[in-house]
Amino acid sequence: MQLPDLLRELLTTPGPSGHEAEPAAVWRRAAESFAEVSSDALGSSVARVGGTEGGPLLALVGHIDEIGLAVTHIDDKGFLYFRGVGGWLPEVLLAQRVEVVTRDGRVPGAIGKKRGPWKRDKDDKIELKDLFIDIGARDGDDARSIVRIGDPAVVASQPVEVLNGRLVSRSWDNRVGCYVALETARRVAEAGGAPGDVFAVAAIGEEVGDFAGARTTAYAVEPSVAVAIDVTHAKDVPEAELAESGDIRVGGGPVISRGAPLAQRVSDLLVETAEQEQIAHGIEVVRGSTHTDADAYHLSRSGIATGLVSVATRYIHTPTELVSLDDVENTVRLLVAFAQRLPNTT
Repeated sequence: MQLPDLLRELLTTPGPSGHEAEPAAVWRRAAESFAEVSSDALGSSVARVGGTEGGPLLALVGHIDEIGLAVTHIDDKGFLYFRGVGGWLPEVLLAQRVEVVTRDGRVPGAIGKKRGPWKRDKDDKIELKDLFIDIGARDGDDARSIVRIGDPAVVASQPVEVLNGRLVSRSWDNRVGCYVALETARRVAEAGGAPGDVFAVAAIGEEVGDFAGARTTAYAVEPSVAVAIDVTHAKDVPEAELAESGDIRVGGGPVISRGAPLAQRVSDLLVETAEQEQIAHGIEVVRGSTHTDADAYHLSRSGIATGLVSVATRYIHTPTELVSLDDVENTVRLLVAFAQRLPNTT
């Protein structure tokens, strides 16, 4: 399977939490050819495909934001200091190329470290406060004429295909969820609709933990059933703990979650659908919180029957997240079939 053009554009368009406008615009443009598209005051987007029989309303929810950086200080030498937007390991950031997103466009730079990369004690840990962005500015005035405090930045990596239809890129978390939601809705529309309306959702704000986009779209859409689509940690790497939450493998198909925060009948129908469609899949056990938009949906309004389907991903929250394109395709196949079977659970 080749990387779809829309997915490539989503993966490479900068949009950390609080600055999602560019990837959201890409997503909405793609939706306009087959769906009724809207957005809200916070920046979340919804694409509606009308149902054929007045059946239950289904929301398919991905989050459009990615992890990134935010400029917090510019010193007199022109170096930009920053804090993470979302969770970062500082050692992952050292020596990365970045793009700072300014009002006048994207500015390239590189991440350096105080005292240089080799000057550190044996037991010294790299911390975010030791890192800065170098955009090549002559001095502080030069840098401040281009970059404002609060401007976001992302790591400047491009998708790279490795063996066996697997792709390494930043921002799989969670542009893949938004892509799967929209592609599922497109195929439902192409097939003439599902029994009930299907809403693809590209929510903002998940990576900073407030789930704001999930909460507001849950009230706007008022679905009977919701399925959050996100990434989850693949356990097919050396010394992974398989007993922690399940044997989850890249190439093993969509990962269906089961556990206390989720509606058992939704999880069961997802598994039944995968089995009927002969789609290989994994099971992940969650306990108390999924740390995804599913947490907001299932507690919104008077409660929404919510499921969670994930794409197994290696090296989450790094610039080299690895995903199988076959898993992406099979996640779409699962959710298209699920949308058609949904009335059996309501």
